[in-house]
Amino acid sequence: MQDYIEKYLAHIEHDRNFSSQTLRAYRNDLYQYLSFLKEEGGNDIGNVNRLLLRRFLAFQKKQDYSKTTIARKFVAVRSFYKFLCREGILEINPVESIRTPKLDKKLPKFMTVNDAEALLNLPDLNTLSGIRDSAIMETLYSAGMRVSELVGIDVADVDFLNGVVKVKGKGKKERLSPIGNHALKAIQAYLDKRKLEMVSNKLCTDSKALFLNNRGGRLTERSVARMLEKYVKKAGIYSKISPHTFRHSFATHLLDRGADLRSVQELLGHANLSTTQIYTHITTERLKEVYDKAHPRA
Repeated sequence: MQDYIEKYLAHIEHDRNFSSQTLRAYRNDLYQYLSFLKEEGGNDIGNVNRLLLRRFLAFQKKQDYSKTTIARKFVAVRSFYKFLCREGILEINPVESIRTPKLDKKLPKFMTVNDAEALLNLPDLNTLSGIRDSAIMETLYSAGMRVSELVGIDVADVDFLNGVVKVKGKGKKERLSPIGNHALKAIQAYLDKRKLEMVSNKLCTDSKALFLNNRGGRLTERSVARMLEKYVKKAGIYSKISPHTFRHSFATHLLDRGADLRSVQELLGHANLSTTQIYTHITTERLKEVYDKAHPRA
Protein backbone atom coordinates (compact mmCIF):
# COMPACT_ATOMS: atom_id res chain seq x y z
CA MET A 1 0.00 0.00 0.00
CA GLN A 2 2.81 2.40 0.89
CA ASP A 3 4.47 1.88 -2.52
CA TYR A 4 1.19 2.67 -4.28
CA ILE A 5 0.71 5.81 -2.20
CA GLU A 6 4.19 7.03 -3.20
CA LYS A 7 3.43 6.32 -6.89
CA TYR A 8 0.18 8.26 -6.61
CA LEU A 9 1.90 11.22 -4.90
CA ALA A 10 4.53 11.30 -7.64
CA HIS A 11 1.71 11.30 -10.21
CA ILE A 12 -0.13 14.29 -8.73
CA GLU A 13 3.13 16.19 -8.27
CA HIS A 14 4.66 15.68 -11.72
CA ASP A 15 1.73 14.85 -14.02
CA ARG A 16 -1.05 16.92 -12.45
CA ASN A 17 1.09 19.77 -11.04
CA PHE A 18 -0.57 19.86 -7.61
CA SER A 19 0.73 22.64 -5.37
CA SER A 20 3.24 21.78 -2.64
CA GLN A 21 0.60 22.65 -0.03
CA THR A 22 -1.99 20.24 -1.51
CA LEU A 23 0.67 17.59 -1.98
CA ARG A 24 1.67 17.85 1.69
CA ALA A 25 -1.97 17.63 2.82
CA TYR A 26 -2.68 14.58 0.60
CA ARG A 27 0.48 12.86 1.85
CA ASN A 28 -0.63 13.31 5.48
CA ASP A 29 -4.18 12.22 4.66
CA LEU A 30 -3.15 9.04 2.85
CA TYR A 31 -0.61 7.99 5.48
CA GLN A 32 -3.21 8.56 8.18
CA TYR A 33 -5.54 6.35 6.13
CA LEU A 34 -2.80 3.71 5.89
CA SER A 35 -2.30 3.78 9.68
CA PHE A 36 -6.04 3.32 10.15
CA LEU A 37 -6.07 0.32 7.79
CA LYS A 38 -3.17 -1.27 9.65
CA GLU A 39 -5.05 -0.89 12.94
CA GLU A 40 -8.07 -2.51 11.32
CA GLY A 41 -5.98 -5.29 9.79
CA GLY A 42 -6.97 -4.36 6.24
CA ASN A 43 -3.87 -2.79 4.73
CA ASP A 44 -3.80 -5.27 1.85
CA ILE A 45 -4.76 -3.28 -1.26
CA GLY A 46 -7.37 -5.82 -2.34
CA ASN A 47 -9.11 -6.21 1.05
CA VAL A 48 -10.57 -2.71 1.36
CA ASN A 49 -14.35 -2.51 1.14
CA ARG A 50 -17.11 0.08 1.59
CA LEU A 51 -17.67 -0.87 5.23
CA LEU A 52 -14.01 -0.24 6.08
CA LEU A 53 -14.11 3.11 4.28
CA ARG A 54 -17.23 4.16 6.19
CA ARG A 55 -15.47 3.23 9.44
CA PHE A 56 -12.60 5.47 8.35
CA LEU A 57 -15.02 8.39 7.92
CA ALA A 58 -16.54 7.68 11.33
CA PHE A 59 -13.03 7.59 12.80
CA GLN A 60 -12.38 11.06 11.33
CA LYS A 61 -15.49 12.44 13.03
CA LYS A 62 -14.38 11.03 16.38
CA GLN A 63 -11.07 12.88 15.99
CA ASP A 64 -13.11 16.09 16.02
CA TYR A 65 -11.86 17.28 12.63
CA SER A 66 -13.82 20.01 10.87
CA LYS A 67 -16.19 19.00 8.07
CA THR A 68 -13.85 20.67 5.55
CA THR A 69 -10.87 18.60 6.73
CA ILE A 70 -12.88 15.34 6.69
CA ALA A 71 -14.11 16.11 3.16
CA ARG A 72 -10.55 16.79 1.98
CA LYS A 73 -9.28 13.53 3.48
CA PHE A 74 -12.08 11.64 1.78
CA VAL A 75 -11.31 13.31 -1.57
CA ALA A 76 -7.63 12.34 -1.20
CA VAL A 77 -8.58 8.68 -0.59
CA ARG A 78 -11.12 8.67 -3.45
CA SER A 79 -8.62 10.21 -5.86
CA PHE A 80 -6.02 7.61 -4.79
CA TYR A 81 -8.40 4.73 -5.62
CA LYS A 82 -9.31 6.29 -8.98
CA PHE A 83 -5.60 6.31 -9.78
CA LEU A 84 -5.28 2.62 -8.79
CA CYS A 85 -8.17 1.73 -11.11
CA ARG A 86 -6.74 3.75 -14.01
CA GLU A 87 -3.39 2.01 -13.56
CA GLY A 88 -5.09 -1.40 -13.64
CA ILE A 89 -4.02 -2.22 -10.07
CA LEU A 90 -7.66 -2.51 -8.95
CA GLU A 91 -10.70 -3.52 -11.01
CA ILE A 92 -13.36 -2.05 -8.69
CA ASN A 93 -13.19 1.30 -6.93
CA PRO A 94 -14.51 0.73 -3.36
CA VAL A 95 -15.05 4.48 -2.85
CA GLU A 96 -17.15 5.04 -5.96
CA SER A 97 -20.55 4.58 -4.33
CA ILE A 98 -19.75 6.56 -1.17
CA ARG A 99 -20.86 10.18 -1.18
CA THR A 100 -18.50 12.99 -0.26
CA PRO A 101 -19.40 14.36 3.20
CA LYS A 102 -21.63 17.43 2.93
CA LEU A 103 -20.12 20.79 3.83
CA ASP A 104 -21.80 23.77 5.42
CA LYS A 105 -21.94 26.55 2.87
CA LYS A 106 -20.17 29.64 4.12
CA LEU A 107 -20.38 32.93 2.31
CA PRO A 108 -16.95 34.47 1.74
CA LYS A 109 -16.23 37.64 3.70
CA PHE A 110 -15.56 40.77 1.70
CA MET A 111 -14.78 44.43 2.30
CA THR A 112 -17.01 47.35 1.53
CA VAL A 113 -15.72 49.68 -1.17
CA ASN A 114 -15.07 52.29 1.56
CA ASP A 115 -12.96 49.85 3.61
CA ALA A 116 -10.98 48.89 0.49
CA GLU A 117 -10.29 52.54 -0.31
CA ALA A 118 -9.31 53.28 3.30
CA LEU A 119 -6.69 50.51 3.21
CA LEU A 120 -5.38 51.50 -0.22
CA ASN A 121 -4.80 55.08 0.96
CA LEU A 122 -2.82 54.16 4.11
CA PRO A 123 0.74 53.33 2.93
CA ASP A 124 3.39 56.04 3.29
CA LEU A 125 4.40 56.83 -0.29
CA ASN A 126 7.61 58.53 0.86
CA THR A 127 9.26 55.19 1.72
CA LEU A 128 10.18 52.19 -0.42
CA SER A 129 8.26 49.77 1.83
CA GLY A 130 5.18 52.02 1.76
CA ILE A 131 5.27 52.30 -2.04
CA ARG A 132 5.68 48.51 -2.24
CA ASP A 133 2.76 47.90 0.15
CA SER A 134 0.59 50.24 -1.90
CA ALA A 135 1.49 48.33 -5.09
CA ILE A 136 0.73 44.98 -3.40
CA MET A 137 -2.72 46.03 -2.16
CA GLU A 138 -3.60 47.74 -5.44
CA THR A 139 -2.60 44.58 -7.33
CA LEU A 140 -4.56 42.25 -5.03
CA TYR A 141 -7.69 44.37 -5.35
CA SER A 142 -7.26 45.17 -9.04
CA ALA A 143 -6.58 41.64 -10.31
CA GLY A 144 -8.34 39.51 -7.66
CA MET A 145 -5.46 37.06 -7.59
CA ARG A 146 -4.50 34.62 -4.85
CA VAL A 147 -1.65 35.68 -2.58
CA SER A 148 0.37 32.67 -3.82
CA GLU A 149 -0.06 34.04 -7.34
CA LEU A 150 0.92 37.55 -6.26
CA VAL A 151 4.24 36.55 -4.68
CA GLY A 152 5.05 34.43 -7.75
CA ILE A 153 4.87 37.37 -10.18
CA ASP A 154 8.10 38.36 -11.91
CA VAL A 155 8.81 41.85 -13.24
CA ALA A 156 8.65 40.44 -16.79
CA ASP A 157 5.10 39.15 -16.16
CA VAL A 158 3.65 42.69 -16.03
CA ASP A 159 2.63 44.05 -19.44
CA PHE A 160 2.28 47.79 -18.84
CA LEU A 161 1.36 48.51 -22.46
CA ASN A 162 -1.63 46.15 -22.62
CA GLY A 163 -2.62 46.38 -18.95
CA VAL A 164 -2.35 42.67 -18.14
CA VAL A 165 -0.26 40.50 -15.82
CA LYS A 166 0.71 36.86 -16.38
CA VAL A 167 -0.46 34.86 -13.37
CA LYS A 168 0.66 31.34 -12.49
CA GLY A 169 -2.40 29.77 -10.86
CA LYS A 170 -3.23 26.41 -9.29
CA GLY A 171 -1.72 23.39 -10.99
CA LYS A 172 0.85 25.73 -12.60
CA LYS A 173 -1.82 26.91 -15.05
CA GLU A 174 -1.07 30.34 -16.49
CA ARG A 175 -3.58 33.04 -17.34
CA LEU A 176 -3.47 36.69 -18.38
CA SER A 177 -5.30 38.87 -15.87
CA PRO A 178 -6.35 42.45 -16.63
CA ILE A 179 -4.97 44.97 -14.16
CA GLY A 180 -6.21 48.53 -13.61
CA ASN A 181 -4.36 51.83 -14.10
CA HIS A 182 -4.14 52.50 -10.34
CA ALA A 183 -2.31 49.20 -9.83
CA LEU A 184 -0.05 49.69 -12.86
CA LYS A 185 0.95 53.18 -11.69
CA ALA A 186 1.62 51.85 -8.17
CA ILE A 187 3.79 49.01 -9.55
CA GLN A 188 5.74 51.40 -11.78
CA ALA A 189 6.30 53.81 -8.87
CA TYR A 190 7.59 50.90 -6.79
CA LEU A 191 9.96 49.66 -9.51
CA ASP A 192 11.31 53.19 -10.06
CA LYS A 193 11.93 53.72 -6.34
CA ARG A 194 13.43 50.25 -5.96
CA LYS A 195 15.88 50.90 -8.80
CA LEU A 196 17.02 54.15 -7.16
CA GLU A 197 17.50 52.40 -3.80
CA MET A 198 19.46 49.59 -5.44
CA VAL A 199 21.84 52.02 -7.10
CA SER A 200 22.31 54.35 -4.11
CA ASN A 201 22.64 51.58 -1.49
CA LYS A 202 24.32 49.00 -3.75
CA LEU A 203 21.66 46.44 -2.86
CA CYS A 204 21.89 42.90 -4.22
CA THR A 205 18.34 41.70 -4.94
CA ASP A 206 16.33 39.02 -6.68
CA SER A 207 15.67 41.49 -9.51
CA LYS A 208 13.54 38.87 -11.32
CA ALA A 209 10.82 38.92 -8.62
CA LEU A 210 8.30 41.76 -8.64
CA PHE A 211 7.71 42.13 -4.90
CA LEU A 212 10.74 41.96 -2.62
CA ASN A 213 11.26 41.87 1.14
CA ASN A 214 13.62 44.23 2.99
CA ARG A 215 16.55 41.89 2.38
CA GLY A 216 16.03 41.86 -1.38
CA GLY A 217 14.50 38.37 -1.62
CA ARG A 218 11.13 37.37 -3.03
CA LEU A 219 8.28 38.24 -0.66
CA THR A 220 6.44 35.33 1.00
CA GLU A 221 2.71 34.77 1.47
CA ARG A 222 3.10 35.10 5.25
CA SER A 223 4.89 38.44 4.88
CA VAL A 224 2.01 39.81 2.78
CA ALA A 225 -0.50 38.63 5.42
CA ARG A 226 1.50 40.32 8.22
CA MET A 227 1.74 43.51 6.21
CA LEU A 228 -2.03 43.59 5.73
CA GLU A 229 -2.67 42.97 9.44
CA LYS A 230 -0.63 46.11 10.19
CA TYR A 231 -2.73 48.29 7.88
CA VAL A 232 -6.04 46.79 9.02
CA LYS A 233 -5.21 47.77 12.62
CA LYS A 234 -4.10 51.21 11.49
CA ALA A 235 -7.36 51.72 9.59
CA GLY A 236 -9.41 50.77 12.67
CA ILE A 237 -11.21 48.00 10.77
CA TYR A 238 -12.43 45.41 13.27
CA SER A 239 -13.32 42.57 10.92
CA LYS A 240 -10.57 40.14 9.92
CA ILE A 241 -9.11 40.98 6.52
CA SER A 242 -6.66 38.62 4.83
CA PRO A 243 -5.11 38.68 1.34
CA HIS A 244 -7.96 36.37 0.26
CA THR A 245 -10.49 38.98 1.43
CA PHE A 246 -9.19 41.22 -1.37
CA ARG A 247 -9.97 38.41 -3.84
CA HIS A 248 -13.49 37.98 -2.44
CA SER A 249 -14.02 41.75 -2.53
CA PHE A 250 -12.79 41.93 -6.12
CA ALA A 251 -15.37 39.33 -7.24
CA THR A 252 -18.22 40.76 -5.17
CA HIS A 253 -17.70 44.36 -6.28
CA LEU A 254 -17.53 43.29 -9.94
CA LEU A 255 -20.80 41.35 -9.70
CA ASP A 256 -22.48 44.19 -7.78
CA ARG A 257 -21.64 46.49 -10.68
CA GLY A 258 -23.08 44.24 -13.36
CA ALA A 259 -20.20 41.95 -14.43
CA ASP A 260 -21.41 38.57 -15.69
CA LEU A 261 -20.55 35.43 -13.75
CA ARG A 262 -18.69 33.77 -16.64
CA SER A 263 -16.31 36.72 -16.98
CA VAL A 264 -15.67 36.79 -13.22
CA GLN A 265 -14.91 33.06 -13.39
CA GLU A 266 -12.21 33.72 -15.99
CA LEU A 267 -10.79 36.65 -14.02
CA LEU A 268 -10.53 34.53 -10.85
CA GLY A 269 -9.02 31.59 -12.73
CA HIS A 270 -11.69 29.16 -11.50
CA ALA A 271 -11.86 25.88 -13.41
CA ASN A 272 -15.59 25.45 -12.67
CA LEU A 273 -18.37 28.01 -12.74
CA SER A 274 -19.85 26.40 -9.60
CA THR A 275 -16.84 27.67 -7.63
CA THR A 276 -17.61 31.24 -8.69
CA GLN A 277 -21.35 30.91 -8.05
CA ILE A 278 -20.93 31.34 -4.29
CA TYR A 279 -20.57 35.07 -4.96
CA THR A 280 -24.09 35.20 -6.40
CA HIS A 281 -25.39 34.40 -2.89
CA ILE A 282 -23.69 37.55 -1.64
CA THR A 283 -25.10 39.76 -4.35
CA THR A 284 -28.55 38.23 -3.82
CA GLU A 285 -28.33 39.17 -0.13
CA ARG A 286 -27.38 42.71 -1.13
CA LEU A 287 -30.36 42.86 -3.50
CA LYS A 288 -32.68 41.69 -0.72
CA GLU A 289 -31.29 44.42 1.53
CA VAL A 290 -32.05 47.07 -1.09
CA TYR A 291 -35.47 45.54 -1.70
CA ASP A 292 -36.40 45.49 2.00
CA LYS A 293 -35.39 49.11 2.44
CA ALA A 294 -36.91 50.45 -0.75
CA HIS A 295 -40.08 48.47 -1.55
CA PRO A 296 -43.25 49.79 0.12
CA ARG A 297 -44.72 46.30 0.51
CA ALA A 298 -41.53 44.46 1.45
